[in-house]
Amino acid sequence: MNTPTFQTKCPSCGKQHTYSTENPSRPFCSERCKLIDLGRWANEEYNIPAAPGSSQDLDAPPH
Repeated sequence: MNTPTFQTKCPSCGKQHTYSTENPSRPFCSERCKLIDLGRWANEEYNIPAAPGSSQDLDAPPH
């Protein structure tokens, strides 16, 4: 079965690579870039903004 492929930039290093279902690291160009990105999330270098007023402590037990 033919799967569609196209050229894209790796979100970690910016290298141009072929995006394909045959690449287990997609959307990254390599396992290394995938792990670098995971490390950035783990070090809290990335964040997802919360809506104003939603400062509920996620570690607190439910009421």
